[in-house]
Amino acid sequence: MVTDSQPAALHPETVAIHGRRHTEHAHGALAAPLFQTSTFSFHNAAEGAERFAGGGSGYVYTRLGNPTVRELEERLAALEGAEDAVAFASGMGAVSAALLASLKAGDHLITSRCLYGCTHTLIDETLAGFGIAATRLAAITPASLNAALRPESRVLYLETPVNPTLEVVDIAPLAAIAHRRGLTVIVDNTFMTPLLQQPLACGADLVVHSATKFLNGHGDVIAGAVCGDRERLEALRHGPLKTVGAVLDPFAAWLILRGLKTLALRVARHQDNAGRLAAWLRRRPEVSQVTWPGFDDHPAAALRSRQMQGGGALLTFELHGGYDAAVRFLDRLELCRLAVSLGDAETLVEHPASMTHATYGAEALAAAGISPGLIRLAAGLEHPADLIADLEQALAASGADRPGRRAA
Repeated sequence: MVTDSQPAALHPETVAIHGRRHTEHAHGALAAPLFQTSTFSFHNAAEGAERFAGGGSGYVYTRLGNPTVRELEERLAALEGAEDAVAFASGMGAVSAALLASLKAGDHLITSRCLYGCTHTLIDETLAGFGIAATRLAAITPASLNAALRPESRVLYLETPVNPTLEVVDIAPLAAIAHRRGLTVIVDNTFMTPLLQQPLACGADLVVHSATKFLNGHGDVIAGAVCGDRERLEALRHGPLKTVGAVLDPFAAWLILRGLKTLALRVARHQDNAGRLAAWLRRRPEVSQVTWPGFDDHPAAALRSRQMQGGGALLTFELHGGYDAAVRFLDRLELCRLAVSLGDAETLVEHPASMTHATYGAEALAAAGISPGLIRLAAGLEHPADLIADLEQALAASGADRPGRRAA
C-alpha cells in the first residue's frame, strides 16, 4: 500500500530513504521485504493467462519482475527525477541494454575517446560486430558533435566526469544538438550519483548507473540500472532484460535498498575526503599532477557549478618518475586498498592503464589521455588523517623524483 501523506516535493536525502511517497509494507514491516523467489503462483489458470497477456496485477517470474527489485527501481527513478527505472545484474548489463535498445545494424554512435574500459570494448568490438559504427571524439563539444553527426547517427553516449581522466562534459548544449537530429542521449552518472548530478534535468534521455558503486556503497553487490521515460524503459524491460536476461537478483536489490538509506551521508563524506586528499597531494613534491573536478581552477569549474553539486569522490594523480614510481607507490599502500571499483567504505586505488582500461591498446591509451603513470583514487569513508598517513608513507617509498610540482 502506498500512501499520499508525504509532501509532493521531497529533498533528495529523503527520497533516497522513502522514494517519492511513503511505502507501507505488508504486516507493517519497516524494511523492504525480500521476495527471494524465482516464480510466482496463480490462483487459477485464467489469472495466469491474464498476467502473461500483460493484464491484471501481480508477478509471473522474477526475470520479468519482482516486488523487491521493483521497489528499488521506483526508488532510483525518484532519485534521478525519472518516470521509471529498470534494474540489471551489473552496470555493464545496464549499459549494454541501453545501447542495444537504441541501436540497430547500420546505425551510428557518437561518444568520447576515453570511456570505461568495458564500455570501450562493447562499442569498438561488440557493437561494431553488429554493424554499428562509432565515432570517438577526443573532446565532445558542440562543434565536434556537429562535425561528427551523420544521417544514420542515433545515439550520443556520454560519461561525465569521464572515467578515469575526470573531464567534465556539458550535457545541456550537446543534448540540444542531439535532439534536433533525433539522437538518444545516454549518460553514465555512476561517478556522481543522483545526489551530485541529474543528467535528465540537463536534457539526457537515459541515465545509466553501476549500482555496484555508491548506490550500494558496501562492496558486496554487482548491479546496474537505467533511468528515463517510461516508453523507452518498457522497451528495455521487454527487450534486452527479458530476452538477454541480465536480471538483478532480489537479494542484491534488497542490499542496495538498504545502502540507499545512507547514500546522502556517505556521498558527503566521500566527497569531503576526496577534496582533502586532492589538496594534500597537490602540496607533495613527489606528485607532478592532481586532477579533481572540485578544484576551483579545474578547467570546467564554471560548468561544475552549473551542472554538479561538487567535485565528487574520484581524483587522479601522477608521480614524478611515471610508471615505475606509480607501481612502487601502489605496492606500499596499507590502509588504502589496491582494488578497482569505487563508492565503497574503503578508499580504493588502482592503475587504469593496466587494470580498468587494460582493454585499450597503447595507442588508444595515449589518445584517451591515460598515461602509464596515472593513478585513480576513489575516496572512502575513513578518517582523512589516516588516509593521508598511508599515502605519505607510500609516497616516501615510491622513489619519485622531487623536482617540484605541477597541478591541474
